[in-house]
Amino acid sequence: MGFKAATAKQAKFETARRMLLGPHALAFLPAVMLGAYWFGGEGFLLVFAVTLPALLAFSGVIPAPWRRRAPRDSVTGLPGRDTLITRLGTAMADGANAQGDPPVCLVVEVDNAPALTAQFGQDGAETILRACGDRIRSTLRESDLVTALAIGRFGLALEKTPRTDLESLIQLSGRLQDAVEQPISLDGTRVLLSTCIGFALPSRVPDQTGESLLDAAESALDEAQKAGPGSIRAFSRGMRPRITVPDNLTKDVVRALGAGEIRPWFQPQVSTHTGELTGFEALARWEHPEKGQIAPAAFLPAIAEAGLFEKLGDVILFKSLTALKNWDKGDLSVPNVAVNFSPEELRNPRLFEKIRWELDRFELSPDRLVIEVLENVVAQSDDDTTTRNIAALSRLGCGIDLDDFGTGHASIASIRRFDVSRIKIDRSFISRMDTDRDQQNMVSAILTMAERLGLDTLGEGVETHGEHAMLAQLGCAHVQGYSIARPMPFEATATWITTHRDRIPPAPHINPRAKGA
Repeated sequence: MGFKAATAKQAKFETARRMLLGPHALAFLPAVMLGAYWFGGEGFLLVFAVTLPALLAFSGVIPAPWRRRAPRDSVTGLPGRDTLITRLGTAMADGANAQGDPPVCLVVEVDNAPALTAQFGQDGAETILRACGDRIRSTLRESDLVTALAIGRFGLALEKTPRTDLESLIQLSGRLQDAVEQPISLDGTRVLLSTCIGFALPSRVPDQTGESLLDAAESALDEAQKAGPGSIRAFSRGMRPRITVPDNLTKDVVRALGAGEIRPWFQPQVSTHTGELTGFEALARWEHPEKGQIAPAAFLPAIAEAGLFEKLGDVILFKSLTALKNWDKGDLSVPNVAVNFSPEELRNPRLFEKIRWELDRFELSPDRLVIEVLENVVAQSDDDTTTRNIAALSRLGCGIDLDDFGTGHASIASIRRFDVSRIKIDRSFISRMDTDRDQQNMVSAILTMAERLGLDTLGEGVETHGEHAMLAQLGCAHVQGYSIARPMPFEATATWITTHRDRIPPAPHINPRAKGA
């Protein structure tokens, strides 16, 4: 039986039970008791008096002592995350109103809520948060649900109507902000707040579950907070969804790292001038013995949750250097391999010594290893250790790739300070650049800047031959993406390298001009 059918059957049963045993049945209780005494005497009346409370407790008409209410927030008195997910999930499967429309989820967060306690004390902060919860509830309908997700964060499930669309939700978000942002009087002090709001329409969420809808709304909230206080954002399909990490997945990741199930797969990078292989990027992949390949977006948050980024980095580095040695032994020309380094690894004061030791152990020159650093690390890092590590590795001779360029707002000064040798133009600029003039202009500007700074360039996420050709025409030196090859396990690289090398046409031979010609 499907979930919807089971839910409908349960709803019919619940309706019948309420009709027979609902609160209105108590009106007939005196007549029922009199009838029991009339037909059965005192003994029957005693049995009836004992069993009736138990029957009412099981029906839910009166609360039974073993029925525990869902936990509520100790400050606002609002129900918590589980209640919100349950409401959303039930409505997504069963329909929240007569039209069968599922609800909309909004998440409202008071800007800089954790600082309220330091500023106004524990009692003052609780008074402010209770006022926020009351104002949100007063703005909504009685049928809408308001929950407390964290300090200063409220989750809302709104019953959807046929008029609920993007524009109406933006207007509602504005009313919620206005309500919360009205001055709050606290011991003669006027407290002024601002809020960010993220919301998700069910039609835009890929997985039709309550948890997925809430995750999407919280992802939209993250985007709103990045835009600044008082911002509102709607979830869109291009937005990276927030990922919750189950405890069992974290434990499984720890086991998988120890068992060698997580290892690098390699994606080739080629020259746009000659077509030759110029390197591989090592990408972490997990081959689960039962579930098959698990996407990085699913297990990397678990790696972070377990604090295992450095352990993962050690595994990827070791296997990547091993791959280089094996390619050399097989007489396969692979100039270098690029390895991603997390911010946690880059903050390790011993990172430089560790990499230098590994290169010596494998008898590889430093130029065979490329260090990939995310642009947001360069843009946001004030950590002297990170700066020292990257600069030292560059002086050693390792290449420094600035990954996801164009998404992290790194300044030219930061690029020079970190001694970057190549920038990887993010996929968001590459997409449809063969047909979109604006995309072409953006990439052209990036390439011009790189040329003036003496930086090499690589276009990543190249998925079509048109994008590949346009990058070559504009002067991007290297490309990487599905149009060349997907990431592959080490065992498949030798065949790919040989096949690719054989496909490259030989360079034309130009005869020297004859004397006197």
